[in-house]
Formats: sequence, C-alpha cells, structure tokens
Amino acid sequence: MKLHVLSFGCQMNEADALELSYPFLARGFEPCAVLADADAVLVNTCTVRAHAEHRAVSAVGRLEAWKAARPGRLVVVAGCAAERLGPELRRRFPFVDLVLGARSVEETPALIARALEERGAGPAATDVRPPPGISAYLTVARGCGFACAYCIVPSVRGPDRPRALDRVLEEARRLADGGARELVLLGQTVNGWKDREGRVFADLLRALAEVPGVLRLRFMSPHPLFLDEALAAAMAEIPAVCPQLHLPVQSGSDRVLAAMGRGYTCADFLSRVRSVRARVSGLALSTDLLVGFPGETAEDFRGTLSLIDEAELAGAYCFKYSPREGTPSFALADDVEPRVKEERHALLLERAEGRRSAELRSWVGRSVEVLLETPTGGRTPQFHPARFASPAGAPGTLVEAEVTGCSQAGLLVQAARRRPLP
Repeated sequence: MKLHVLSFGCQMNEADALELSYPFLARGFEPCAVLADADAVLVNTCTVRAHAEHRAVSAVGRLEAWKAARPGRLVVVAGCAAERLGPELRRRFPFVDLVLGARSVEETPALIARALEERGAGPAATDVRPPPGISAYLTVARGCGFACAYCIVPSVRGPDRPRALDRVLEEARRLADGGARELVLLGQTVNGWKDREGRVFADLLRALAEVPGVLRLRFMSPHPLFLDEALAAAMAEIPAVCPQLHLPVQSGSDRVLAAMGRGYTCADFLSRVRSVRARVSGLALSTDLLVGFPGETAEDFRGTLSLIDEAELAGAYCFKYSPREGTPSFALADDVEPRVKEERHALLLERAEGRRSAELRSWVGRSVEVLLETPTGGRTPQFHPARFASPAGAPGTLVEAEVTGCSQAGLLVQAARRRPLP
C-alpha cells in the first residue's frame, strides 16, 4: 500500500502533513511520489489566501477520477480549508472519505488511525517515523491569540496553544538522534511561547540548545510584539541560534497597521529590530509585506517602500491583499483597484529583490559557515543558500568556506575546512 501527500501553504502545514502521515505509515503504507501508484491520498489544505484555497480545493476535485479508477482507494482532506469549508467539501466531493479540520490537528492522527483500522488496514507498528532531514521542523505552538483584520488563521486554527516544554524537548531529541542538525521552531506567533511554569521563548531556546546533536536553531514566524530584550539576549548569547530573523511587519504605515490590528507602530518595529541588531552581529532580517489593504493610500504605500530601506532588510515576501470571508476586514470595501495593487506589488518586489541582491553581494570575499544539506550545497547561519563547485563533505557537516561570488540563487563558496562536530 502506498500513500501520496499533497500539502499546500506554510511550513506549519508541511509539518502537520508529516505528522498526519504517521498513522498511514504505521499501518504499512509507504510514501509515494506518483499519484497513479497510490492507494491513499492525504490533502493538507491552506486557506490563508483565496488563491491557496482554490488550488487545494481544485486538487481535491481532480481526485474523483483517481479514486474511481481502483476500488478501495482512500481520500483524506485535512487542514485549514477543511476547517473553513468542511460541510461544503463533503457536499461537493462525496467521494472524500474523511474531512478533518485544522483546529483538531492534535487529535487528527488518532482519527485517521481509527478509520484505517475500520477499513482493515494492517496492524499498527510501534514507531515508523521516517528519519528527518538535516533541517527539521519542530512545532512548539499551534493557533493564534491575535485577531489581525486580514487574517483567517485564528478562526481556522483556534486560539494559541503552546506545547509543554518536556514534549518539545522529547521531540527535539528524537529529531537530533535521527540526524537532524538544525531545528526550525514553528508557531503562528512562535516567540510568544510561554508555559504554565512561566518559562518564555528565550528559556525554550536555551533548553533546546542543550540537546545533543543540535547545531543550529531557527524559528518562524515571530511577532514584533514578542521581540523583547530577553529574546534579543538569547539570540546573542546562544551560539546555536542563527543570526537570522523573519519578522512580519505587513505595512510601513502606522494608519494601516492600526487598521490591521497589528498592535505596534513603524517606530516600535524599527526600535525592536535595532535592539536585536545591536546585540546580534551579522543579522539577516526579512519580513512579510501586504499591499493594497482597504484604504491604503499612495502615501501609506510610500511608507512601506521606505521601511524596506529603514529596516535594512535582506529580503521580503510581498503579497496582494484579497478579502477573506470570516476575517474582520471582509466587511471593509476592497477599494484599492486591482491595477494599483499590481503596480504597488511589482514595486515592492523590485525593492525587496534589490535589498536581497545587495545582501548577497555584501558577503563576497568573506568567510561563512555552511551547514551541508547535500555534498555540494547548504545554508549559512543567515539562511543564504551556498553552493560549492565540488563535494565539500557529508550532509550534516559544518564547513568553513570563503564566498567567491553570488547569483540570484545564493552564494558561491569554496571550502576552507570542516568544523569538528561535537
């Protein structure tokens, strides 16, 4: 028996899809890259933007013929769009066997296991989790406690639910024992993690840095309101924490930020960023920017363009606003013309790409440390892709390298020496 996984959306969805595949693997399914060869399909959906939801729903629709081609095939639809559209999905696609929403993602593996048992799939194995890659996702919290006007995540993923420290550490040890050397901590507002004993995200970073085998720690997506002095100090003091920060700001206009419900001003954002820069040498900062929010003026947009330079960004992910039913902003007039959104989006992309190119050029002639993901490629601590002309070592090795050039794809490097692993 073979399982084919289709996952849409963010890194959290990728991590969820992996977790949802475990019940299948435990009952004898093997991962399968070719849909035609599969006996079961898991579709993990996204709904953060209309386009992402449409892609996921279209993928589900195309599975009807696949399922009908062979008796006994199984279709499971999970994730954020499944949460938002559950009854509609069941009505439109009666051939789907299970529809499981994102709010109950912790219980979803058990529901899948029960369905497989009822279908007479093989007996469950004790532990069939595949070995992780060199870089592995580690979910530390689910849900979100904010209510940003444009965002549907709180309504489909529920309130913020941090995982207990001992559970996080247990999973971190399993990943490290399996060969992961870099852990990417995930949460909708990951740096807002706090447990019942009062330990905060900086404490979590310090604990994870002590796990044997863990060489690097990253996290996403942090919220500016939780970027405090304790976290800045932890980033500076813990060698494993990478000097890289993806900190979504969304807009460079205080008026738009207030309308979005973000809870901070541009000055607040820049102040927090400068505090981290003062402590963390070589910090690479990137962000998310949303253009065309209701009421955005030309002046508001100019503020966003200016912020890209003021924050000294190393890059940005730029998006066009689209109304999402179920969000506070859905009631607002979508009054920025599509043509204007396109123009502003193109300008943002051009400015952000210019910053990224300048960031990469600034590393030419300097030394970097590369964590190999393949024999000839890996990432620097700043998360820049680095490519060697010839094999530099085994995946998981840290290599000191000289940057000889750069391209749109990243840095071109030459190995100097391998760093002894602990």
